[in-house]
Amino acid sequence: MKIIHTADWHLGQTFFECDRKAEHDLFLQWLRNQVKEHQVDVLLIAGDVFDSPNPSAESQRVYYRFLCDITSENPHLQVIITAGNHDSAQRLESPTALLDLIHVSVRGTVRRTPEGDFDLDYLTVPLLQGGVCMAVPYLRQGDYPAAASYGEGVKALYDQLYAYAQTQAGGGPIIAMGHLQATGSEISANDRSERTVIGGLECVSPAAFDEGILYTALGHLHRGQRVSGREQVRYSGAPIPMSFAEKYNKQGVVLVALGEDSLPGEEVTITRLAFEAPVPLLSIPKVPELLPEVLEAIAQLPVGPVLSNSPFLEIKVRVTGPEPSLRYQIEQALEGKAVRLSRIALTAPEQQVVQEKMNYEQLKSMSALDIAADVYKRNYGGQDMPEELKSMLQQVIREVEHEDISY
Repeated sequence: MKIIHTADWHLGQTFFECDRKAEHDLFLQWLRNQVKEHQVDVLLIAGDVFDSPNPSAESQRVYYRFLCDITSENPHLQVIITAGNHDSAQRLESPTALLDLIHVSVRGTVRRTPEGDFDLDYLTVPLLQGGVCMAVPYLRQGDYPAAASYGEGVKALYDQLYAYAQTQAGGGPIIAMGHLQATGSEISANDRSERTVIGGLECVSPAAFDEGILYTALGHLHRGQRVSGREQVRYSGAPIPMSFAEKYNKQGVVLVALGEDSLPGEEVTITRLAFEAPVPLLSIPKVPELLPEVLEAIAQLPVGPVLSNSPFLEIKVRVTGPEPSLRYQIEQALEGKAVRLSRIALTAPEQQVVQEKMNYEQLKSMSALDIAADVYKRNYGGQDMPEELKSMLQQVIREVEHEDISY
């Protein structure tokens, strides 16, 4: 049996207002070719199919067209999809009756039996080649047994599900899916696209995945990796970088080959199939610099027309005070360069003095100029606001205070 594991497509994502449909189209075409070339039996998509719980009609067309194409090209292929935290579980599951006809199984929710127990049968998808898949979506509160922590509750659900899967596998292989952050996994530095959805309390120990599971396909983190040294517990990673923090990530999918008589303890062959992201992400300079040095770095960029595959550009600028013309100077310097400006990241000097937090009463007693001066000091490393700027601000305050606002 051959399996391809992928996750975190985030269809419909816009990258600083740039549509990424062309990039996703290239990845999906590449994936179709890999499935055909390697004669894959099972395709696992471990969550975050869409970037939003309310995906656009175009994003949904891309998704369903892919499923139709790949199953018609590979009549014996089985596709198993689980929902991620970005997906609407109900929306993903809604066409289940139709998708079942083409061997596409979608699991977005955790159901309960009339007796109130977890419906383990629903989360256990029989594999056409023999064995079962524990198809677990992203778990929210109430989707797992009561426990002292999220991690313990998730482990308790996987333990119950594995015990049930053993009774259903008929001696065949058991594989698992999950959309979570596993303890010991690596997160891209300063990557809000991962950190904002994970938080610090939702870590799950790899011990949740019993050693008897031949392969565990995870989604949620965008960097392809094995977990805590366990070769058979892996993240496939996102097919294209979701942020500048991910520009050095290696994109692709995981190809897993199980022998005809694969049983717990037997060797599983795991290969990473690399996909080269069609649009590079570029950050200059390597570390934030003052504007003159930034403009020098821009001058070194290649000259040419801006095309659909031109790099997305992040410019890192170190500021010591307000720079009203900063963006204008940067945009002027970029004219004729074969890049697409996506982001200007401003970095202020490190604060030398710890600023005390103000309470409401203190804030009420401050003038508008005092508040502005305090904000300036916090943003620019404890420096006092220049007198010229203070004078200009004071003039604006006077004009506002004396403005006739009657109608």
